[in-house]
Amino acid sequence: MDFDTRSIILRTEVDGHLEENVKEVLLNSKKDIRDSLVREYGEYAIEEKVGNFVAIDTKPFSTLAYHNQFFDQVRRAFVIGAYYPALVGACAMGERILNHLLLDLRGFYKQTPEYRRVFKKDSFDDWRVPINALETWGILLPKAVIEFRQLMSLRHRSIHFNASTYNSLRDDALSAILHMRTIIELQFGTFTDAPWFIPGTKGHCFIKKEYETHPFVKTYFLPKCPFVGPLFAMDFNVGGWRFFDMENYGAGSWTDEEFAKQYNDRDPEMVVKPTVI
Repeated sequence: MDFDTRSIILRTEVDGHLEENVKEVLLNSKKDIRDSLVREYGEYAIEEKVGNFVAIDTKPFSTLAYHNQFFDQVRRAFVIGAYYPALVGACAMGERILNHLLLDLRGFYKQTPEYRRVFKKDSFDDWRVPINALETWGILLPKAVIEFRQLMSLRHRSIHFNASTYNSLRDDALSAILHMRTIIELQFGTFTDAPWFIPGTKGHCFIKKEYETHPFVKTYFLPKCPFVGPLFAMDFNVGGWRFFDMENYGAGSWTDEEFAKQYNDRDPEMVVKPTVI
């Protein structure tokens, strides 16, 4: 997954009631993050860049897919003050995600009326078509549908010539990025209340059994998800995260609720030692 939460530290107030050691840690963290932004974006107009970085909030915890790299580029454009490229880029990202979702998943819905309307096209510039189909198929979450429709209105006003864009460029770019950020967090996020996650698990997210065959989950989440039991362990090396687990938990199966309990209540001494992948 991909995320960046540095903006949370930057916008955290150094409260006078904080203990001195806590205050010192927070101040040092703020300085380290500011220094990292100087290295990343350059020192010129750094206060404005820091303000922009905080304004667009965190990069959401998201499963890795085609959107991560493009969202990072849009984010960078906004931070350095390239507001029109950021605005156009965020709107183009919305259209790209809708096209990806429809083209990747429509084959699962060949028996529906919506399929007959979309199966011949290779792309869709009228957002209403993919939004309506993806909503009807139960792929887009209801809040994501709302965000897409709001971004669609902003896109029409911003991409097609409209002289008023000059007067609201930063605000429109910020609004478009926040819509896009929310869509990614809702639809592709890993720490959300999306219906495909088992609720209440501590520190990790697990896919519900009934959603393992859901076209969206099957296409975008399962390829990134290891299949584990409740005693699995992880470590990190140069190649990334590695997962370790028991070879066999025995006969039978758990419901989602039973699995969550087994995982949440597991004895730390019983967790698999990281020796066999």
